[in-house]
Amino acid sequence: MGSIRIGIDVGGTFTKGVAIDGENFRIIGKAAVLTTHYAPEGVARGIIEVFNKLINEPSIDPETVSFVAHSTTQATNALLEGDVEPVGLIAIGSGISGLIAKRQLRINEVPVSQTSAIKVKYSYIDYSSLNEEIIEHHIKTLLDAGAKSIVVSQAFGVDDPSGELMVMKVAERLGIPFTASHEISKLYGLTVRTRTAIINASLLSKMIETANMTESSMKKVGIKSSLMVMKGDGGVMNIEEMRKRPIFTALSGPAASVAGALLYLRVTDGIFFEVGGTSTNIGVIRNGKPQIKYVEIGGHRTYLNSLDVRVLGVAGGSMVRVRDRKIIDVGPRSAHIAGLPYSAFAKTEEIKDPKLIYTQPKKGDPNDYVAVKSSNGQVYAITTTCAANALGIVKPGDYPYGNPEAAKEAIKPLAAELGVKVEDAAKMILEKAAMKVIPMIESLIKEYKLDKEDVVLVGGGGGAAALVPFISKITGIEYKISDNAEVISSIGDALAMVQEIVERIIPFPKREDVLMVKNEAMMAAIKSGAHPNSIRVYTEIDPQSFRVRAIATGTVDMVAQDLMKNISDEEAKNIAASSMHVPLEKIKLINKIGGLFVFSDVSSQEQPWLMSGKIRVIDQKGFVKLRKEKGLIMRGKIKNVKEDLRKLWDYATTFSDALIFPDIFVIINGNIVDLSGMISIEHAESLLEAELEGAKPEDEVILIAIKKRF
Repeated sequence: MGSIRIGIDVGGTFTKGVAIDGENFRIIGKAAVLTTHYAPEGVARGIIEVFNKLINEPSIDPETVSFVAHSTTQATNALLEGDVEPVGLIAIGSGISGLIAKRQLRINEVPVSQTSAIKVKYSYIDYSSLNEEIIEHHIKTLLDAGAKSIVVSQAFGVDDPSGELMVMKVAERLGIPFTASHEISKLYGLTVRTRTAIINASLLSKMIETANMTESSMKKVGIKSSLMVMKGDGGVMNIEEMRKRPIFTALSGPAASVAGALLYLRVTDGIFFEVGGTSTNIGVIRNGKPQIKYVEIGGHRTYLNSLDVRVLGVAGGSMVRVRDRKIIDVGPRSAHIAGLPYSAFAKTEEIKDPKLIYTQPKKGDPNDYVAVKSSNGQVYAITTTCAANALGIVKPGDYPYGNPEAAKEAIKPLAAELGVKVEDAAKMILEKAAMKVIPMIESLIKEYKLDKEDVVLVGGGGGAAALVPFISKITGIEYKISDNAEVISSIGDALAMVQEIVERIIPFPKREDVLMVKNEAMMAAIKSGAHPNSIRVYTEIDPQSFRVRAIATGTVDMVAQDLMKNISDEEAKNIAASSMHVPLEKIKLINKIGGLFVFSDVSSQEQPWLMSGKIRVIDQKGFVKLRKEKGLIMRGKIKNVKEDLRKLWDYATTFSDALIFPDIFVIINGNIVDLSGMISIEHAESLLEAELEGAKPEDEVILIAIKKRF
């Protein structure tokens, strides 16, 4: 047995974990306990219990454990429930920047939900009088006023954080939890950056306590590897960084689930479902990557990068509401919330002479949720999982598979109330549930401009097999259920990579600007635990907002985490043909550069040096990384790439009332350099230069241009 990787996911109902052999990626252990929300140690107890089970039950030698990571709902739940602590804010500025800080940062509270807010104690220090004695006085004054942690925010601190660094030094000496706004984000926007830092600081004490207990339990059993924590953007960071930035763990459960599913299923464009017992998280996979956005908390934007996840109150355990002999809703309450067992998991003889009853899952809920009461007095819930079992949608081996006969018996009295057959009643339950999900699918397809023909519904979570196949049947969209769907988040934790995102606002960025941001991202990934030699940095540039984003990913060691084998040339060609919807014989491999396959159907030869047609760029794992229905393709070499870029730019520029510049993509060094939206050829050239580091003159390159017309 090789090195062991352990992943643990703290869900709302269960804390689940897996142990995976790091050499062959075989799951060698699974464990689950009820999430310990109300234990004195909080959710840490559940993490520790699962951790100990994974070590002891398969009898794993602790010295073979090379990687431990967990995702958690703790930050998300703390914000939803208002379980946050008061924060002391030290604003810093001088002259004009002082006026900006005083005007923008006099914050009394930061809302985190509809009913709760973080209380903020405000203080201002002029930069010209900043010294350790004054800083210590302000910190102690804020603590005396009730603050439990400190935030420091300096106007233009992303350019010069010297004042923030001085406050950090004093807070660390005093042993006070602190957050510096420049460590949360490198973006301008003083108010948003500070608000994000305040939210982070409000979570510090409890999150640090959980981290300390979890890390301590690892050390007690002899594990020497660093504890990693999943972030909401799909990467992990080490425990030291988590102690500074706990807010980054918000929505880490869905992120882990998507990460796990992508390792099992080659999905390029899809809608991902993490179906639990009470709620379903829905996100988008585009070009083989989950989509990321800034999170809104308490109705306000933050600079927290996280998966774009939408939450719906319908899932595998959702109960049925009936009024006037009609099903009026499915969910949001679940059997878990009501404390009722699923009828689908009962023995057939236990559902004896069932009677339909109306129930109120929680005080204040409508009393039109239905359940059945057996002659032995036991009450069972009728859920979406029960309906799927009754219809035979879930099969033996699926996680939600139970006892179809028991489910049918339980649905009989409901069917009688509705005046329909049992099968029709079960179908009506799933239709009502599906109608809560399908509008969200359609909205996401439209918002992210996905091609419906290529979209796949990807199911993860224990309840996926109960809902996703039925939704697929209604929509006509293909679906896939992840292997080990019930522990897919834990698998994502165990196999995750370190990821850090650095963003800056840079009007008309030059080569040195892009390199600076890339270097910042690389250094941040190293701080978060990535091995320097494993790191790859991808750059994204939005010319409209002047935002330069660098995404650095790497592993904690130099052991490659390739759960999926590399595809062959023939497999890549088949994927391209399927994606283009053209016969295989019409597909041509233009080139393979650094592991990226470039395919086209080459519908025409526009010039001796220029082809045109449908284009697909596919990576070694089988993901379609670039999809264009009509584009221009030019082959070249690094030594001529600048001249070739100008030649293609001029050819693809169109003329209307004004010049309309093309979108350009350059395949180089195994990367796709996106030059779309550039406002001048000089701008495009400067950005391309930043990607030429390490390239050799004779290295091959592919340039792709997309003409734009209005």
